[in-house]
Amino acid sequence: MSNTSRQFEQVIEQCRSLFLKKMKDYGTAWRVLRISSITDQIFIKANRIRSIEEKGTQKVAEDIRSEYIGMVNYSVIGLIQLSLGVSSEGNEMDPLEVEKLYNKYIYEAKSLMEDKNHDYGEAWREMRLSSLTDLILMKLLRIKQIEDNKGKTLVSEGIDANYHDIINYSIFALIRLNEAGK
Repeated sequence: MSNTSRQFEQVIEQCRSLFLKKMKDYGTAWRVLRISSITDQIFIKANRIRSIEEKGTQKVAEDIRSEYIGMVNYSVIGLIQLSLGVSSEGNEMDPLEVEKLYNKYIYEAKSLMEDKNHDYGEAWREMRLSSLTDLILMKLLRIKQIEDNKGKTLVSEGIDANYHDIINYSIFALIRLNEAGK
């Protein structure tokens, strides 16, 4: 297993652990969220990171690590919602089924990362965190445009591909933060 794959697994475990703990606290109340609401939740987190990066300070004690973890988990929620559809009643799901779906989508993202790392030679390791944040924001703006177009694209990837990329960029940022000891 490569170093990147090992680091990716460590971050996945952090994200999944928090996701499952929150599911015990809140259940699957997120099932009522429409895709546009999930996109907006991720946007808020990415925008907060960018704001902190630009200002160099923050007033809320939560570090940016929690925002990247949130973007990973909301992106997985988005992928689950895309596959199952929105539950207008907020029907509770079996926790084991949710964990199975979480793993399915997080490992789809990991497989994509491995393929792209092969082709791009881990160029992300030379990128600034601010660039990863900007790429996430760009992906979110793309998703919003696709949503405004009722999910239709002419030649571009769909919403799901953009969520996968957000997962990967967020995990890259978390790896970089771990390496920097932050």
